[in-house]
Amino acid sequence: MPFPFEVPFEQVASDLDAYVDAVFGALQSGFLTLPKGEGFIDYPVFEQGYEALKRATGGFGDLSPEPVIQTVFEQPIALIVLRTMLGFTPPEWAYVTTQRTDIKVPQGAARALDRTIRMKPTSPLRASGGLTERRIRSMVTTACELLTETAPQTPGVLHRLDKADTRHGLSSLRPLADIGVPYAMLLYERFLGRPFAGHRDSVSELVGDVLEAAVEAVLSEAGVSFRKTRRAERIAGFDQAPDFIVPDEFSPRVVIEAKITEDDGTARDKVTRVQHLGTLSMQGRHPHEPPRFEVVACIAGRGFKVRREDMKKLLLSTHGKVFTLQNMHRLVDCTALSAFRTRP
Repeated sequence: MPFPFEVPFEQVASDLDAYVDAVFGALQSGFLTLPKGEGFIDYPVFEQGYEALKRATGGFGDLSPEPVIQTVFEQPIALIVLRTMLGFTPPEWAYVTTQRTDIKVPQGAARALDRTIRMKPTSPLRASGGLTERRIRSMVTTACELLTETAPQTPGVLHRLDKADTRHGLSSLRPLADIGVPYAMLLYERFLGRPFAGHRDSVSELVGDVLEAAVEAVLSEAGVSFRKTRRAERIAGFDQAPDFIVPDEFSPRVVIEAKITEDDGTARDKVTRVQHLGTLSMQGRHPHEPPRFEVVACIAGRGFKVRREDMKKLLLSTHGKVFTLQNMHRLVDCTALSAFRTRP
């Protein structure tokens, strides 16, 4: 069975289901692996911060702020451990700290501090007495207070601190630090929070970069001039900038959307985005006139394999120009990109 970009569009349109199967057969999923990315914390480093906190608090028997603050400045990874104990994101911790203390901690500042520590988790922080130190002291103090409090019980509401290690303050924390958490409870809390969720969110752009890098490599190898847009960049003539424009935005002849998703709901949104580009390519044109530019979709991930109707829409809006990582090497030869090839 040929791929849809290898045959005339009329043939694709006359037998859509067969060509949907062809695309599905070439789709690959990478949901079992994640790039580590910059600032990834390996377990031995995380454990080092945990043990430093445990020593400073006498096995989590005393969460007085000062010893914990000192530990955080000596072993910054301890701040990441403390945040994990809370179960908060950096912006959430910043918000709660601002609400409970007289120090305002902007969410951006909390994200920047978190990233700084993840990049150099064992390099001591400098206590200069400035604004950053005051923010850290306030965040740690807030954390220590929250971890010693009992999570309120409200019918129909799940409190964020109603976790096995923080439900009853230190009386919950100490036993778990000594003997560990029952496996069933670990699984339950993982069920509520999704495994590796925080890391998956932090490297979501890197996952997408795998596909974009493949497109860029093929175009560069063929010597095709192209404009790769940046995230949320505004491009004249496009209400939503495509990922690649050939040769450039001033005279677009081919636009390429490179989309990867493991979720069918997100896949539907991305198909709609490609459909919109197809509509835009015919704006101001008679139905029998050629489009202003050719729309090409490069896709990856199991999310695109769930809804056949969405794949049919994708094939129709691109006139069959749908590529996967498996057949990306045909991208230039089987599209209008061939007119811009300068290398054999």
